[in-house]
Amino acid sequence: MASTGLQLLGLVLAVLGWVSGALVCAAPLWRVSAFVGGELVIAQVLWEGLWMNCLSQTTGQIQCKTYDSTLALPTSSQVARGLTVLSLLLCLLALLLGVTGAKCTHCMGKGNQVSKARLARTAGVLFLVAGLAYLIPICWTAYSIIKDFYDPNVAAPLKRELGPALYLGWGSSVLLLVGGTLLHIGSSPVGERAFPVVGGAKKNNPHAGVAGEVKQPEKSFV
Repeated sequence: MASTGLQLLGLVLAVLGWVSGALVCAAPLWRVSAFVGGELVIAQVLWEGLWMNCLSQTTGQIQCKTYDSTLALPTSSQVARGLTVLSLLLCLLALLLGVTGAKCTHCMGKGNQVSKARLARTAGVLFLVAGLAYLIPICWTAYSIIKDFYDPNVAAPLKRELGPALYLGWGSSVLLLVGGTLLHIGSSPVGERAFPVVGGAKKNNPHAGVAGEVKQPEKSFV
């Protein structure tokens, strides 16, 4: 039997992950300037994201500019764009299926619980796939930043640190994965048993004899 509480909890967590993931995708805070030299006075801080970069000055002025060409970006940035957008679109599709298949909604009527449970389970799988697709560019970008930071061949002005958007992206991925798992677990079809019952065949066929049992002939005494 589908659990309404698990379904609602899974949907709420997945929606929170979807909204925060959209903010991370748009925020220019994936990479932040790293100051590894001996300079004590920092005049400018560079923020880099998937779609734009921003320059913050000590006067409080911030200037942002979108990238001129997508094809001019590195391959990692292009792949990160594609995976994040794909993840957000999968979340939208999963949300529609999850709301339609939730036990507390009446989009498909009250008598079609099996089909609704199947839709909800599909939505849970889509949320899981979206969480994994979102986690890949986050981890990939973090690995690239850390590798360049400790690379002695990379000049100090080109070194970057992990931006706050990456930490929020990890949290969004966890919310999507947990929400999809809860939605999938709480949407088992009506009448489906989670574990097989031993001896169920004997109950369904009570007249069946025990295998290997041989009927002993009756002895007659004269």
